[in-house]
Amino acid sequence: MLLAENSKKIDEYKQRARQLVEQMTLKEKVYQMVHTAPAIERLNVKAYNWWNESLHGVARAGTATVFPQAIGLAATFDEDLLEEVADVISTEARAKFNMQQQYDDTDIYKGLTMWAPNVNIFRDPRWGRGHETYGEDPYLTSRLAVRFINGLQGDDENYMKVAACAKHFAVHSGPEEQRHRFNAVASDQDLYETYLPAFKACVQEAKVESVMGAYNRTNGEPCCGSELLLEKILRGDWGFDGHVVSDCWAIRDFHEHHKVTANEVESVALAVNRGCDLNCGSLFVFLVEAVQQGLVTEEQIDRAVIRLFTTRMKLGLFDEPEKVPYNVIRYAETDSPKHRDLNLKAARESLVLLKNDGLLPLDKKAVKTIGIIGPNANNRRSLVGNYEGTASRYVTVLEGIQDYVGDEMRVLYSEGCHLFKDKVEALSQANDRLSEVKGVCAESDAVIVVLGLDAGLEGEEGDTGNSYASGDKTDLKLPGLQEEVLRAVLDSGKPAVLVLLAGSALAGEIANEKIPAILQGWYPGAQGGRAIAEAIFGAISPEGKLPVTFYRTTEELPDFTDYSMKNRTYRYMKNEALYPFGFGLSYTEFALESVQLSAEKITEAGVRVTASIRNVGERAGGETVQIYVQANRDDAPNAQLKAFRKVHLDAQEAADLEFNLPLSAFALCDEHGVARVEPGEYTVYVGTSQPDGRSEALTGKRPEAFKLTAESLIPAGDRG
Repeated sequence: MLLAENSKKIDEYKQRARQLVEQMTLKEKVYQMVHTAPAIERLNVKAYNWWNESLHGVARAGTATVFPQAIGLAATFDEDLLEEVADVISTEARAKFNMQQQYDDTDIYKGLTMWAPNVNIFRDPRWGRGHETYGEDPYLTSRLAVRFINGLQGDDENYMKVAACAKHFAVHSGPEEQRHRFNAVASDQDLYETYLPAFKACVQEAKVESVMGAYNRTNGEPCCGSELLLEKILRGDWGFDGHVVSDCWAIRDFHEHHKVTANEVESVALAVNRGCDLNCGSLFVFLVEAVQQGLVTEEQIDRAVIRLFTTRMKLGLFDEPEKVPYNVIRYAETDSPKHRDLNLKAARESLVLLKNDGLLPLDKKAVKTIGIIGPNANNRRSLVGNYEGTASRYVTVLEGIQDYVGDEMRVLYSEGCHLFKDKVEALSQANDRLSEVKGVCAESDAVIVVLGLDAGLEGEEGDTGNSYASGDKTDLKLPGLQEEVLRAVLDSGKPAVLVLLAGSALAGEIANEKIPAILQGWYPGAQGGRAIAEAIFGAISPEGKLPVTFYRTTEELPDFTDYSMKNRTYRYMKNEALYPFGFGLSYTEFALESVQLSAEKITEAGVRVTASIRNVGERAGGETVQIYVQANRDDAPNAQLKAFRKVHLDAQEAADLEFNLPLSAFALCDEHGVARVEPGEYTVYVGTSQPDGRSEALTGKRPEAFKLTAESLIPAGDRG
């Protein structure tokens, strides 16, 4: 039994929390509702800072295992791996917390309330924070997030390992520069079909302890004070029983930018009345005045503070240390060899082979001198993304290749150009590394060119180093002189591999046409360079799949501020993708065999799918079986992902798989957001990519298709 299922224990914690809160003054209670909650010595309440981060490792508090950024983890399509990664993260969080408590260190980023995962939908590739998410698909995001939360919160029946937080609720994905004043307008259909499903899964399946409200307004209401989002949907429809935290300093946006309240007192009253319990920031101190003015009742304050102390009790912070099993985790668990091994495994699985005309893997015996060129070849920042910890060792692409080939091969290196400026040295003329690029190419038998972005170019509004549009990308092009460097490599005539380190889709028409091999590396974590070197030389086979669509141009995208899903993502786009969602090549071949469906008619029982997958190639590899469902009518979206499974097989090895497609897999939302299965014909596609023409052209394969019918209207639950 998990703690989330142990209602007796949870009721005990709530009662203890209520008894503790009853002894507090109004001021004491209010000050527990800010993220820097002070000690109450007379009640033996220690100071506690609620703000901690663990998006892809324990962040901002010293040494920790730095896993691939979330978008890279999504590219693994591996639910089991996500839970393993999160289990390591929570182990290191406990290890660090236990050590910090010994020295009375209660600073920011030193608690057990982890504000992750980010389950917003990456609807537009220009959004700077998209790499914090699991991509553009609600189903993939839901499945990965549930397992990540399970790994964070643990499996003890009496205590949580750490408390996870699903953010940013809801309908939040840029523009970053406008987030404090922006109103995201979404139809009920888009709300329930795209923007809410991942949050619903986090609440109802994973029993996530916390939900963070977003900065923006959604349909006119500030998210951290929304009657629709917080009262009706989150607590009413979904039965959420944890606590709600505001995004940092979001409450002051109510009166300063959204203009829905007149001042601080009205803002904090609106937030608490709607169910926001914790303020990342300090504005909730105005709640004392709000109570005095009759804008908030003390009972509402009690409700919020009881929720907060219930969370702290679930974490074992008010019990004898020997009762809490996680208190035995020692600091030595942090950054352990075992954890570094898992990090390398995650990096390997995240790599997506976008193109290979037979150049990869490189033959070490045939290459005597290799050139490594590009601003991301030796850029540690391009390994880690944002919300990152500090690794004890970073392996860049250059270092990974140097380590892998050793003395067997000469390695030449050129930075090529600055990541986004027109020169590397301030006093030089523009393009001051171009001659070196040409020289390295001339001396090399093969060239690895490593381009892309880092979190200084795509990230969160306000981050130091964001030189482009407050964290968002203005377009999908390679920045600065990178394209000129790529052309110089192409002009050399040498065999070239392009490695892209970026957290989002880039438009790579030139590369797609002329470069023989392209490897998407994302922000692959501290071990990323080692994994990329192994993939280039064939020690491993790439197995990642794209969790986002790679578009051909910026111009085909809708306006960034338009939250309608029309012509967005693989589910609704009309144009052909450059590289589609779900696509990724391998060095080996897989074949699906004996695919069968249990029924030809859709009923409330759903449909069972069985299949066998065989590695028919000559080397071991990983593959993702993907199942898509499409309603065959004019007003329906494209085929949508409804099941997937990652398998690892040796050469000639096979595995039998079984999938259950519930009734909800066939449902679509109407204009009111109500999910139902309309009568008519449906197609189930079973393959290793989505069933679009571009995927078929790139892979030479098309998923098997099965026709099913629904004979009458079948309700598929409430809204969404």
